Amino acid sequence: MSELPAPLSRQESQRQTRQALVAAARAAFAKEGYHAANLELIAREAGFSKGAVYSNFDGKAALFLAVMDANLEAALAEGAWNVSEQPEDPDTGRFGSEEVVEALKGFALATLEFIATAARDENLAVELGKRMQALTNAYEAVAEESRAQDEELSASEAGALLTALDQGAALLTLSGSAAIDQRLLRIGMQRLLAPSAGVVAARGGAGEPALHDQVMRNRIAAALNDQLPPPSDG
Repeated sequence: MSELPAPLSRQESQRQTRQALVAAARAAFAKEGYHAANLELIAREAGFSKGAVYSNFDGKAALFLAVMDANLEAALAEGAWNVSEQPEDPDTGRFGSEEVVEALKGFALATLEFIATAARDENLAVELGKRMQALTNAYEAVAEESRAQDEELSASEAGALLTALDQGAALLTLSGSAAIDQRLLRIGMQRLLAPSAGVVAARGGAGEPALHDQVMRNRIAAALNDQLPPPSDG
């Protein structure tokens, strides 16, 4: 007779609860937006009561920040990358690229709502600034990996400009502009980091929405795929 699994510790149970709430919240924010997302429905989708949200988070803003943290962790966990190299195609399983783009677009739109809210709240503005600094730090590491040795810009300066390019391209895309696609975003990054070098343009990406660099998008796609339930036999 097989032994019953050991009961979860309080800490592990709380970790799993938070993880489930964050996953449900990510989907809700992407679909409904920041303001329209309903905490009770998020809790129900995760398999809990609304009280579980408030037992783990101070409220909707804290939950949204936790989703931002999860996305950043997925995008940056593997470290920096060289923007002169073609990223590998992601193994996204059942979470196809079109669904990933829609999820990223929806959450990016919710983020615009959150930015407007945080700008009017001193404490939230500080917390949002920490997440943006984490993104800037990541692009600073990318600059260290990719920039020419004789580049006049420091890695921190280049990282800040890469972040501005990343966020600006996303804003244009969300505004309905097709002026910058994924291919042009990658070329722009390459020119910024090594203006005198020949540009190694991405083979793909033409016409694809410029919502973050393709490496980030691939990593988030893989993380989202890991969260999907196994396919049913029926």
